[in-house]
Amino acid sequence: MSDVPPSEVRRTAVMTVLTVIAGAVDAVSFLTLGKVFCALATGNVLFLSFGLAGEGDVPVARPAAAVGAFVAGCVIGVPALTSLAARGRAWFVAGLAGEGLLLVASGAVALGRYGLAKAVDHTDYVVIGGVALAMGLRASTALRMHVPGMPTLLSQTAMAELVDDLLDRPRTASGAPSRRTLARARWAATVCGIFVGGVLGTWLLVPLGPGRALIVIGAAVLVCAAASHAAGVRREDAGARG
Repeated sequence: MSDVPPSEVRRTAVMTVLTVIAGAVDAVSFLTLGKVFCALATGNVLFLSFGLAGEGDVPVARPAAAVGAFVAGCVIGVPALTSLAARGRAWFVAGLAGEGLLLVASGAVALGRYGLAKAVDHTDYVVIGGVALAMGLRASTALRMHVPGMPTLLSQTAMAELVDDLLDRPRTASGAPSRRTLARARWAATVCGIFVGGVLGTWLLVPLGPGRALIVIGAAVLVCAAASHAAGVRREDAGARG
């Protein structure tokens, strides 16, 4: 990928790490917080629809709280990141820092309330809300970064794009071979990142429990924010996005 700018490679690497983290977050939330997704909002929308339809013994409150907190994170993130970008501030780093702090705080709440328990034995809306709020903020951050094929919270489209390209259907956006390779790498990283994150998140739960696992995941986001700041990962035309 000799003609791909180093900045594109750095952005791809950061978004790959964030995709892995999203998978880890959902492993923790689904397996220990009452079978609710805090990152992949599509799952909660479906759970909510099942619950409202009154079938499958699916609760309404948990997915509704997760969806509401996720939307709230987006509502907070969009104007905050837009304002920072308009003033030339490091909006991407700020978005990641906010996400990391929310995850650490949610983990601290879970740790304080449940200690080293392997799962929360009842619906804890504070923990669910905090984690989903963090992931709503992440959605806004990833959207503004706008790395094609890497939303960090969704893999279906990337999977379809990768299969479509590998089958060699004509594409107008692929361009030079190195650009096409970068596009394939991004799609593959999105699909594999969610999977790898789910595995890592599950492994974290065994020795740590949900509280400490969330703290570790939040700390990883903060490290990613610091590394992004040091590497100068940013979107040059982000200030133009409204």
